[in-house]
Amino acid sequence: MPTAMRNSLLVCLVLTLCHCSKPAEQLDILINNARIVDVETGRITRDQNIGIRNDTIIFIGDDELTANYSAPQTIEASGKFVIPGLWDMHVHFRGGDGLIEENKNLLPLFVANGITGVREAGGDMTSEIFKWRKEIEDGELTGPVIFTSGPKLDGPRATWAGSIPVTTQDEVVQAVDSLENMGVDFIKIYDSRINREAYIQIIEEAKKRGITTSGHMPFTVMLEEAVNAGLGSVEHLYYILKGASSEEYAVTQDNINGKAGFWGSMDRLIATYDESVARKTFKSLKDNDVYVVPTMHIGNTLSYLDRDNHEQDKYLDYIGPGIIKTYEGRVRGAMRASPAAVERRHALNTTFRGLVPKLNQAGVTLLAGSDTGASNSYVYQGISLHREMAALVETGLSPLEALKAATINGARFLKLDEYYGSIEEGKSGDLLILDANPLEDITNSQRIHTLVLDTKVYSRTELDQMLESVKYNR
Repeated sequence: MPTAMRNSLLVCLVLTLCHCSKPAEQLDILINNARIVDVETGRITRDQNIGIRNDTIIFIGDDELTANYSAPQTIEASGKFVIPGLWDMHVHFRGGDGLIEENKNLLPLFVANGITGVREAGGDMTSEIFKWRKEIEDGELTGPVIFTSGPKLDGPRATWAGSIPVTTQDEVVQAVDSLENMGVDFIKIYDSRINREAYIQIIEEAKKRGITTSGHMPFTVMLEEAVNAGLGSVEHLYYILKGASSEEYAVTQDNINGKAGFWGSMDRLIATYDESVARKTFKSLKDNDVYVVPTMHIGNTLSYLDRDNHEQDKYLDYIGPGIIKTYEGRVRGAMRASPAAVERRHALNTTFRGLVPKLNQAGVTLLAGSDTGASNSYVYQGISLHREMAALVETGLSPLEALKAATINGARFLKLDEYYGSIEEGKSGDLLILDANPLEDITNSQRIHTLVLDTKVYSRTELDQMLESVKYNR
Protein backbone atom coordinates (compact mmCIF):
# COMPACT_ATOMS: atom_id res chain seq x y z
CA MET A 1 0.00 0.00 0.00
CA PRO A 2 1.44 3.38 -0.93
CA THR A 3 2.63 5.44 2.02
CA ALA A 4 0.34 8.39 1.22
CA MET A 5 -2.74 6.14 1.12
CA ARG A 6 -1.73 4.40 4.35
CA ASN A 7 -1.28 7.73 6.12
CA SER A 8 -4.64 8.92 4.85
CA LEU A 9 -6.37 5.81 6.18
CA LEU A 10 -4.65 6.23 9.54
CA VAL A 11 -5.87 9.81 9.78
CA CYS A 12 -9.44 8.73 8.97
CA LEU A 13 -9.23 5.96 11.57
CA VAL A 14 -7.96 8.34 14.23
CA LEU A 15 -10.69 10.88 13.44
CA THR A 16 -13.32 8.17 13.57
CA LEU A 17 -12.09 6.87 16.90
CA CYS A 18 -11.95 10.40 18.32
CA HIS A 19 -15.51 11.01 17.17
CA CYS A 20 -16.77 7.76 18.64
CA SER A 21 -15.07 8.28 21.96
CA LYS A 22 -16.18 11.88 22.38
CA PRO A 23 -18.05 12.03 25.72
CA ALA A 24 -21.70 13.03 25.67
CA GLU A 25 -22.40 16.55 26.89
CA GLN A 26 -23.83 16.53 30.40
CA LEU A 27 -27.28 17.85 31.25
CA ASP A 28 -29.18 17.95 34.52
CA ILE A 29 -32.52 16.79 33.09
CA LEU A 30 -33.62 15.26 29.81
CA ILE A 31 -37.31 15.15 28.85
CA ASN A 32 -38.13 12.75 26.03
CA ASN A 33 -40.97 12.60 23.48
CA ALA A 34 -42.86 15.65 24.75
CA ARG A 35 -45.69 17.55 23.15
CA ILE A 36 -44.60 21.16 23.60
CA VAL A 37 -47.31 23.81 23.83
CA ASP A 38 -46.41 27.16 22.27
CA VAL A 39 -48.24 29.63 24.53
CA GLU A 40 -47.96 32.36 21.88
CA THR A 41 -49.59 30.57 18.97
CA GLY A 42 -51.24 27.49 20.45
CA ARG A 43 -49.21 25.26 18.16
CA ILE A 44 -48.23 21.90 19.66
CA THR A 45 -44.95 20.34 18.54
CA ARG A 46 -44.91 16.57 19.02
CA ASP A 47 -42.15 14.12 19.96
CA GLN A 48 -39.61 16.69 21.06
CA ASN A 49 -36.82 16.20 23.58
CA ILE A 50 -35.85 18.98 25.98
CA GLY A 51 -32.41 19.22 27.57
CA ILE A 52 -32.04 21.30 30.75
CA ARG A 53 -28.87 22.37 32.52
CA ASN A 54 -28.59 24.85 35.39
CA ASP A 55 -32.33 25.61 35.11
CA THR A 56 -31.93 26.64 31.47
CA ILE A 57 -33.17 24.88 28.35
CA ILE A 58 -30.04 23.92 26.40
CA PHE A 59 -31.75 22.34 23.43
CA ILE A 60 -35.08 21.26 21.99
CA GLY A 61 -34.82 18.62 19.31
CA ASP A 62 -35.23 15.07 18.09
CA ASP A 63 -33.50 11.82 19.03
CA GLU A 64 -30.57 12.41 16.67
CA LEU A 65 -29.64 15.63 18.47
CA THR A 66 -30.31 14.08 21.87
CA ALA A 67 -27.71 11.37 21.20
CA ASN A 68 -25.03 13.95 21.94
CA TYR A 69 -26.25 14.44 25.51
CA SER A 70 -26.67 12.48 28.71
CA ALA A 71 -28.45 13.30 31.96
CA PRO A 72 -28.77 11.72 35.40
CA GLN A 73 -32.50 12.47 35.39
CA THR A 74 -34.59 11.40 32.41
CA ILE A 75 -38.34 11.93 32.13
CA GLU A 76 -40.43 9.99 29.65
CA ALA A 77 -43.14 12.41 28.46
CA SER A 78 -44.73 10.38 25.67
CA GLY A 79 -48.35 11.48 25.29
CA LYS A 80 -47.85 14.35 27.76
CA PHE A 81 -48.10 18.09 27.21
CA VAL A 82 -45.37 20.48 28.37
CA ILE A 83 -46.08 24.12 29.27
CA PRO A 84 -44.02 26.78 31.04
CA GLY A 85 -44.32 26.97 34.82
CA LEU A 86 -47.35 29.05 35.79
CA TRP A 87 -47.13 32.50 37.40
CA ASP A 88 -49.70 33.95 39.80
CA MET A 89 -49.48 37.68 39.14
CA HIS A 90 -51.27 38.92 42.26
CA VAL A 91 -50.60 37.37 45.67
CA HIS A 92 -50.04 38.72 49.19
CA PHE A 93 -48.01 37.65 52.21
CA ARG A 94 -49.29 39.61 55.21
CA GLY A 95 -50.91 39.55 58.63
CA GLY A 96 -48.19 40.79 60.97
CA ASP A 97 -45.45 39.08 62.96
CA GLY A 98 -47.84 36.50 64.38
CA LEU A 99 -48.58 35.11 60.90
CA ILE A 100 -45.05 34.98 59.47
CA GLU A 101 -44.70 31.22 59.88
CA GLU A 102 -48.19 30.54 58.53
CA ASN A 103 -47.37 32.61 55.46
CA LYS A 104 -44.05 30.81 54.99
CA ASN A 105 -45.93 27.51 55.24
CA LEU A 106 -47.97 28.53 52.19
CA LEU A 107 -45.00 28.58 49.81
CA PRO A 108 -45.07 24.83 49.00
CA LEU A 109 -48.78 25.14 48.10
CA PHE A 110 -47.78 27.16 45.06
CA VAL A 111 -45.16 24.65 43.95
CA ALA A 112 -47.48 21.67 44.54
CA ASN A 113 -49.93 23.32 42.13
CA GLY A 114 -47.36 24.03 39.43
CA ILE A 115 -46.96 27.71 40.27
CA THR A 116 -43.27 28.45 39.72
CA GLY A 117 -43.45 32.26 40.04
CA VAL A 118 -45.54 34.77 41.99
CA ARG A 119 -45.84 38.54 41.90
CA GLU A 120 -46.26 39.64 45.51
CA ALA A 121 -48.35 42.81 45.46
CA GLY A 122 -47.62 44.38 48.82
CA GLY A 123 -47.92 43.45 52.46
CA ASP A 124 -46.32 43.88 55.87
CA MET A 125 -43.56 41.27 55.88
CA THR A 126 -41.17 42.58 53.24
CA SER A 127 -37.97 41.65 55.10
CA GLU A 128 -39.23 38.08 55.46
CA ILE A 129 -40.10 37.89 51.77
CA PHE A 130 -36.58 38.90 50.77
CA LYS A 131 -35.23 36.28 53.19
CA TRP A 132 -37.51 33.59 51.74
CA ARG A 133 -36.53 34.59 48.23
CA LYS A 134 -32.84 34.10 49.05
CA GLU A 135 -33.52 30.77 50.75
CA ILE A 136 -35.49 29.59 47.71
CA GLU A 137 -32.69 30.67 45.37
CA ASP A 138 -30.16 28.81 47.54
CA GLY A 139 -32.29 25.65 47.60
CA GLU A 140 -32.89 25.86 51.35
CA LEU A 141 -36.64 26.46 51.04
CA THR A 142 -39.29 25.08 48.68
CA GLY A 143 -41.22 27.83 46.97
CA PRO A 144 -41.79 29.71 43.71
CA VAL A 145 -39.63 32.52 42.40
CA ILE A 146 -40.93 35.63 44.19
CA PHE A 147 -41.16 39.05 42.56
CA THR A 148 -42.20 41.65 45.11
CA SER A 149 -43.35 45.25 45.33
CA GLY A 150 -42.34 45.54 48.96
CA PRO A 151 -44.70 47.78 50.98
CA LYS A 152 -47.64 49.41 49.26
CA LEU A 153 -47.64 53.18 48.81
CA ASP A 154 -50.80 54.87 50.14
CA GLY A 155 -51.88 57.90 52.09
CA PRO A 156 -51.74 58.46 55.88
CA ARG A 157 -53.71 55.94 58.03
CA ALA A 158 -53.80 53.44 55.17
CA THR A 159 -56.07 50.41 55.25
CA TRP A 160 -53.28 47.85 55.02
CA ALA A 161 -50.55 47.52 57.65
CA GLY A 162 -47.02 48.04 56.39
CA SER A 163 -47.97 50.65 53.78
CA ILE A 164 -45.71 53.67 53.32
CA PRO A 165 -47.73 56.90 53.66
CA VAL A 166 -47.08 59.65 51.11
CA THR A 167 -48.73 63.05 50.71
CA THR A 168 -46.20 65.51 49.28
CA GLN A 169 -43.81 65.41 46.34
CA ASP A 170 -40.84 65.11 48.73
CA GLU A 171 -42.46 62.13 50.43
CA VAL A 172 -43.09 60.53 47.06
CA VAL A 173 -39.40 60.84 46.13
CA GLN A 174 -38.31 59.47 49.52
CA ALA A 175 -40.72 56.54 49.26
CA VAL A 176 -39.62 55.61 45.75
CA ASP A 177 -35.99 55.96 46.89
CA SER A 178 -36.60 53.51 49.73
CA LEU A 179 -38.30 50.96 47.48
CA GLU A 180 -35.60 51.23 44.85
CA ASN A 181 -32.93 50.71 47.52
CA MET A 182 -34.78 47.63 48.77
CA GLY A 183 -34.54 46.14 45.29
CA VAL A 184 -38.25 45.76 44.62
CA ASP A 185 -39.37 44.41 41.26
CA PHE A 186 -42.20 46.92 40.80
CA ILE A 187 -44.13 49.49 42.84
CA LYS A 188 -47.66 48.86 44.11
CA ILE A 189 -49.96 51.82 44.78
CA TYR A 190 -53.09 51.49 46.89
CA ASP A 191 -56.11 53.78 46.99
CA SER A 192 -57.52 53.83 50.52
CA ARG A 193 -56.10 57.22 51.59
CA ILE A 194 -53.82 58.51 48.86
CA ASN A 195 -54.53 61.92 47.30
CA ARG A 196 -54.73 62.37 43.55
CA GLU A 197 -51.56 64.46 43.28
CA ALA A 198 -49.38 61.95 45.14
CA TYR A 199 -50.84 59.08 43.13
CA ILE A 200 -49.88 60.64 39.79
CA GLN A 201 -46.50 61.77 41.14
CA ILE A 202 -45.61 58.22 42.21
CA ILE A 203 -46.28 56.89 38.72
CA GLU A 204 -44.28 59.68 37.10
CA GLU A 205 -41.36 59.34 39.53
CA ALA A 206 -41.21 55.57 39.04
CA LYS A 207 -41.38 55.94 35.26
CA LYS A 208 -38.41 58.34 35.31
CA ARG A 209 -36.39 55.61 37.02
CA GLY A 210 -37.60 52.82 34.77
CA ILE A 211 -39.59 51.12 37.54
CA THR A 212 -42.90 49.49 36.63
CA THR A 213 -45.98 50.50 38.63
CA SER A 214 -49.11 48.57 39.49
CA GLY A 215 -52.13 49.84 41.26
CA HIS A 216 -55.56 50.37 42.49
CA MET A 217 -56.69 53.87 41.59
CA PRO A 218 -58.39 56.49 43.76
CA PHE A 219 -61.67 57.65 42.29
CA THR A 220 -60.32 61.20 42.47
CA VAL A 221 -58.18 60.30 39.44
CA MET A 222 -59.37 59.72 35.89
CA LEU A 223 -58.20 56.46 34.37
CA GLU A 224 -56.80 58.41 31.42
CA GLU A 225 -54.65 60.47 33.82
CA ALA A 226 -53.11 57.33 35.30
CA VAL A 227 -52.50 55.84 31.85
CA ASN A 228 -50.90 59.02 30.54
CA ALA A 229 -48.67 59.21 33.62
CA GLY A 230 -47.36 55.72 32.81
CA LEU A 231 -49.20 53.25 35.06
CA GLY A 232 -48.01 49.71 34.29
CA SER A 233 -50.98 47.63 35.37
CA VAL A 234 -54.49 48.09 36.71
CA GLU A 235 -55.42 45.70 39.50
CA HIS A 236 -59.09 44.62 39.49
CA LEU A 237 -61.87 45.92 37.27
CA TYR A 238 -63.43 48.73 39.34
CA TYR A 239 -61.20 51.28 37.66
CA ILE A 240 -61.78 49.85 34.20
CA LEU A 241 -65.54 50.19 34.77
CA LYS A 242 -65.03 53.80 35.83
CA GLY A 243 -63.01 54.52 32.69
CA ALA A 244 -65.79 53.00 30.55
CA SER A 245 -68.50 55.26 32.00
CA SER A 246 -69.89 58.22 30.10
CA GLU A 247 -69.95 60.04 33.45
CA GLU A 248 -66.41 59.28 34.60
CA TYR A 249 -65.48 62.97 34.78
CA ALA A 250 -68.56 63.83 36.86
CA VAL A 251 -67.98 60.84 39.16
CA THR A 252 -64.35 61.90 39.58
CA GLN A 253 -65.33 65.47 40.46
CA ASP A 254 -67.93 64.25 42.95
CA ASN A 255 -65.24 62.15 44.64
CA ILE A 256 -62.82 65.08 44.69
CA ASN A 257 -65.49 67.30 46.25
CA GLY A 258 -66.53 64.70 48.81
CA LYS A 259 -70.01 64.26 47.34
CA ALA A 260 -69.47 60.58 46.54
CA GLY A 261 -67.20 57.72 47.53
CA PHE A 262 -65.80 54.55 46.00
CA TRP A 263 -68.64 52.11 46.75
CA GLY A 264 -71.32 54.75 46.46
CA SER A 265 -70.27 55.39 42.87
CA MET A 266 -70.66 51.80 41.63
CA ASP A 267 -74.35 51.79 40.73
CA ARG A 268 -73.88 54.99 38.77
CA LEU A 269 -70.90 53.58 36.90
CA ILE A 270 -72.77 50.40 35.98
CA ALA A 271 -75.77 52.44 34.77
CA THR A 272 -73.60 54.75 32.66
CA TYR A 273 -71.37 52.14 31.01
CA ASP A 274 -70.98 53.27 27.40
CA GLU A 275 -69.68 51.02 24.62
CA SER A 276 -68.15 53.87 22.63
CA VAL A 277 -66.38 55.25 25.70
CA ALA A 278 -65.23 51.73 26.60
CA ARG A 279 -63.76 51.15 23.14
CA LYS A 280 -61.80 54.40 23.35
CA THR A 281 -60.60 53.57 26.87
CA PHE A 282 -59.59 50.01 25.97
CA LYS A 283 -57.69 51.26 22.92
CA SER A 284 -55.79 53.67 25.15
CA LEU A 285 -54.88 50.84 27.53
CA LYS A 286 -53.63 48.74 24.62
CA ASP A 287 -51.74 51.58 22.92
CA ASN A 288 -50.01 52.53 26.18
CA ASP A 289 -49.18 48.92 27.05
CA VAL A 290 -51.14 48.99 30.31
CA TYR A 291 -51.84 45.49 31.64
CA VAL A 292 -55.06 44.56 33.43
CA VAL A 293 -55.43 41.97 36.21
CA PRO A 294 -59.14 40.99 36.32
CA THR A 295 -58.96 38.83 39.52
CA MET A 296 -62.21 37.11 38.60
CA HIS A 297 -61.92 34.13 40.95
CA ILE A 298 -61.76 36.24 44.10
CA GLY A 299 -64.68 38.28 42.77
CA ASN A 300 -66.68 35.12 42.20
CA THR A 301 -65.80 33.93 45.71
CA LEU A 302 -66.30 37.08 47.78
CA SER A 303 -69.40 38.20 45.90
CA TYR A 304 -71.25 35.07 46.95
CA LEU A 305 -70.18 34.61 50.55
CA ASP A 306 -73.82 35.27 51.38
CA ARG A 307 -74.86 31.96 49.83
CA ASP A 308 -71.77 29.70 49.61
CA ASN A 309 -70.60 27.71 52.61
CA HIS A 310 -66.85 27.02 52.52
CA GLU A 311 -66.53 25.17 55.82
CA GLN A 312 -65.84 21.86 54.06
CA ASP A 313 -63.33 23.22 51.55
CA LYS A 314 -60.47 20.74 51.16
CA TYR A 315 -57.89 23.51 51.03
CA LEU A 316 -58.77 24.81 54.47
CA ASP A 317 -56.62 21.90 55.73
CA TYR A 318 -53.54 23.69 54.34
CA ILE A 319 -54.29 27.13 55.78
CA GLY A 320 -53.12 28.08 59.26
CA PRO A 321 -55.64 28.98 61.98
CA GLY A 322 -54.41 32.56 62.18
CA ILE A 323 -54.99 33.17 58.47
CA ILE A 324 -58.38 31.43 58.62
CA LYS A 325 -59.34 33.81 61.40
CA THR A 326 -58.64 36.76 59.09
CA TYR A 327 -61.32 35.38 56.76
CA GLU A 328 -64.00 36.16 59.33
CA GLY A 329 -64.21 39.89 58.63
CA ARG A 330 -65.42 39.52 55.05
CA VAL A 331 -67.73 36.67 56.01
CA ARG A 332 -69.36 38.74 58.75
CA GLY A 333 -69.76 41.64 56.34
CA ALA A 334 -71.46 39.40 53.80
CA MET A 335 -73.82 37.97 56.41
CA ARG A 336 -74.79 41.44 57.69
CA ALA A 337 -75.35 42.92 54.25
CA SER A 338 -78.88 43.96 53.34
CA PRO A 339 -80.65 42.18 50.46
CA ALA A 340 -80.17 45.31 48.35
CA ALA A 341 -76.43 45.38 49.08
CA VAL A 342 -76.12 41.69 48.22
CA GLU A 343 -77.92 42.24 44.94
CA ARG A 344 -75.63 45.16 44.08
CA ARG A 345 -72.54 43.05 44.77
CA HIS A 346 -73.84 40.27 42.53
CA ALA A 347 -74.67 42.77 39.79
CA LEU A 348 -71.19 44.30 39.98
CA ASN A 349 -69.54 40.91 39.63
CA THR A 350 -71.74 40.11 36.63
CA THR A 351 -70.71 43.43 35.07
CA PHE A 352 -67.05 42.55 35.58
CA ARG A 353 -67.52 39.20 33.86
CA GLY A 354 -68.79 41.10 30.84
CA LEU A 355 -65.77 43.43 30.78
CA VAL A 356 -63.12 40.72 30.51
CA PRO A 357 -63.84 39.47 26.97
CA LYS A 358 -64.24 43.05 25.75
CA LEU A 359 -60.83 43.98 27.10
CA ASN A 360 -59.37 40.87 25.52
CA GLN A 361 -61.01 41.54 22.14
CA ALA A 362 -59.64 45.08 22.23
CA GLY A 363 -56.13 43.72 22.55
CA VAL A 364 -55.52 44.71 26.18
CA THR A 365 -52.96 42.38 27.76
CA LEU A 366 -54.44 40.45 30.69
CA LEU A 367 -52.60 38.94 33.65
CA ALA A 368 -53.86 36.00 35.69
CA GLY A 369 -53.78 36.87 39.38
CA SER A 370 -55.64 35.22 42.24
CA ASP A 371 -55.24 37.92 44.96
CA THR A 372 -54.70 35.14 47.46
CA GLY A 373 -53.60 36.20 50.92
CA ALA A 374 -54.68 36.71 54.51
CA SER A 375 -58.11 38.45 54.78
CA ASN A 376 -59.09 37.32 51.26
CA SER A 377 -61.47 34.61 52.36
CA TYR A 378 -61.29 31.14 50.78
CA VAL A 379 -58.99 32.18 47.94
CA TYR A 380 -56.37 29.51 48.46
CA GLN A 381 -52.71 29.65 47.51
CA GLY A 382 -51.76 27.69 44.39
CA ILE A 383 -55.07 26.17 43.39
CA SER A 384 -56.67 29.61 43.04
CA LEU A 385 -54.56 30.44 39.99
CA HIS A 386 -56.06 27.44 38.21
CA ARG A 387 -59.48 28.67 39.28
CA GLU A 388 -58.63 32.13 37.98
CA MET A 389 -57.74 30.71 34.57
CA ALA A 390 -61.00 28.75 34.56
CA ALA A 391 -62.89 31.90 35.52
CA LEU A 392 -61.28 33.78 32.63
CA VAL A 393 -62.39 31.05 30.23
CA GLU A 394 -65.91 31.22 31.67
CA THR A 395 -66.05 34.90 30.67
CA GLY A 396 -65.30 34.01 27.06
CA LEU A 397 -61.52 33.75 26.73
CA SER A 398 -60.05 30.71 25.02
CA PRO A 399 -57.93 28.30 27.07
CA LEU A 400 -54.88 29.55 25.17
CA GLU A 401 -55.63 33.15 26.11
CA ALA A 402 -56.04 32.19 29.77
CA LEU A 403 -52.78 30.23 29.65
CA LYS A 404 -50.97 33.22 28.16
CA ALA A 405 -52.26 35.36 31.03
CA ALA A 406 -50.54 32.96 33.46
CA THR A 407 -47.25 32.58 31.56
CA ILE A 408 -45.76 34.84 28.90
CA ASN A 409 -47.86 37.91 29.75
CA GLY A 410 -46.55 37.97 33.30
CA ALA A 411 -42.97 37.66 32.12
CA ARG A 412 -43.54 40.56 29.74
CA PHE A 413 -45.01 42.76 32.44
CA LEU A 414 -41.88 42.26 34.54
CA LYS A 415 -39.67 42.64 31.44
CA LEU A 416 -38.30 39.14 31.97
CA ASP A 417 -39.67 37.48 28.85
CA GLU A 418 -36.20 36.95 27.40
CA TYR A 419 -35.82 34.19 29.99
CA TYR A 420 -39.27 33.30 31.33
CA GLY A 421 -42.76 32.63 30.00
CA SER A 422 -42.35 30.25 27.05
CA ILE A 423 -40.49 27.07 26.10
CA GLU A 424 -37.47 27.98 24.00
CA GLU A 425 -33.75 27.28 23.93
CA GLY A 426 -31.97 29.62 26.32
CA LYS A 427 -35.05 30.13 28.50
CA SER A 428 -36.00 28.89 31.95
CA GLY A 429 -36.33 25.17 32.49
CA ASP A 430 -39.20 25.61 34.97
CA LEU A 431 -41.79 23.41 33.26
CA LEU A 432 -45.06 21.58 33.85
CA ILE A 433 -45.66 18.19 32.24
CA LEU A 434 -49.41 17.61 32.02
CA ASP A 435 -51.41 14.44 31.44
CA ALA A 436 -53.90 16.20 29.15
CA ASN A 437 -54.06 19.11 26.74
CA PRO A 438 -54.79 22.45 28.49
CA LEU A 439 -55.81 24.03 25.18
CA GLU A 440 -58.76 21.65 24.96
CA ASP A 441 -59.83 22.21 28.57
CA ILE A 442 -58.09 24.76 30.79
CA THR A 443 -58.78 22.65 33.88
CA ASN A 444 -56.23 20.21 32.47
CA SER A 445 -53.64 22.64 33.86
CA GLN A 446 -54.31 20.89 37.17
CA ARG A 447 -53.48 17.43 35.78
CA ILE A 448 -49.80 17.70 36.64
CA HIS A 449 -47.73 14.61 35.90
CA THR A 450 -44.33 16.14 36.69
CA LEU A 451 -42.98 19.55 37.71
CA VAL A 452 -39.47 20.71 36.86
CA LEU A 453 -38.35 23.64 39.02
CA ASP A 454 -34.79 24.91 39.36
CA THR A 455 -33.31 21.60 38.14
CA LYS A 456 -35.40 19.63 40.63
CA VAL A 457 -37.92 17.07 39.36
CA TYR A 458 -41.14 16.50 41.31
CA SER A 459 -43.39 13.58 40.42
CA ARG A 460 -47.13 13.69 41.04
CA THR A 461 -46.58 11.55 44.13
CA GLU A 462 -43.96 13.96 45.46
CA LEU A 463 -46.24 16.94 44.84
CA ASP A 464 -49.00 15.20 46.79
CA GLN A 465 -46.54 14.51 49.59
CA MET A 466 -45.61 18.19 49.55
CA LEU A 467 -49.23 19.07 50.13
CA GLU A 468 -49.47 16.60 52.96
CA SER A 469 -46.34 18.06 54.58
CA VAL A 470 -48.00 21.44 55.11
CA LYS A 471 -51.40 20.13 56.21
CA TYR A 472 -52.64 21.27 59.62
CA ASN A 473 -54.02 18.67 62.02
CA ARG A 474 -57.41 19.88 63.17
